[in-house]
Amino acid sequence: MGVTDAAQIPKQRGEQLLDSAVRYAEERHWDVFPGTWLEVVEGKERCSCGAEACAAPGAHAVRPDWSTQATGSGVGARRMWSKTPKASILLPTGRTFDAIEVPETAGFLALARMERMELTLGPVTCTPDRRMYFFVLPGAATKVPDLVRKLGWVPASIDLVTRGEGYYVAAPPTRIGGSGAVQWARRPTPANRWLPDAEELISALAYACGREAAEARSRAQ
Repeated sequence: MGVTDAAQIPKQRGEQLLDSAVRYAEERHWDVFPGTWLEVVEGKERCSCGAEACAAPGAHAVRPDWSTQATGSGVGARRMWSKTPKASILLPTGRTFDAIEVPETAGFLALARMERMELTLGPVTCTPDRRMYFFVLPGAATKVPDLVRKLGWVPASIDLVTRGEGYYVAAPPTRIGGSGAVQWARRPTPANRWLPDAEELISALAYACGREAAEARSRAQ
C-alpha cells in the first residue's frame, strides 16, 4: 500500500535511527526529537529510563521539556542522534501534522475503505501494541470530537483519539518494548506530501471504530 515511490524514506528495518531521523527532518520537514531506548539488563530488554513498569519502553520522551528539544533541522537531528544513537525517533504532533489514533483492526478496515473511495491519504503508522496513527493536517485535535459526535458516536466509546499539540508519536524504525518496531502501514511518499484534512477521513475511521466497538460489546455479552 503506497510503498513504490518511497525510495527517499527510511526502510522499516536495517537502517540506522540517525539516518531515519535526518531524513524525516530534511525530506518531510517534520520536527524530530530523541526519546528513550532499549537496554539489555540481566538478559532482559528494559527502557533506558530505568522504570521496571515503563508504559512505553524505549519510546517515550526523556525530558519534560521535550517540545523545546524538537528540531526540524537535519543538522540538528544528526547532532542529537550522534550523541544517543539508540534513541527512539519521536515526532511532535500539532505542528506539521496531527495524528488520529485508532485500533489496528479498525484502522486497516478504514484504510481499505478509503482506498476503494480513492481518498487522498497521508502516511499511516502501525505500532507493536496494535494501534494505528493516520497523519492529517494540524488542527484536527480541536474539531474531530465534534465531527465524530455529528456522525452519531462518542469518541471515547469507539476508541478514537486525536493527537495534537502537546503530544508526540513514535516513528519507524523505533522499537517499543520487546514486541517489535513501529512500521509504516502507508509510507510517506512524494504523492502524499500534502496531508488530508481530518474531515476527509473521519467518516471511514469512525465507522470502522464504531463497528469494532459494537462487535467487542457483543462478544462480551
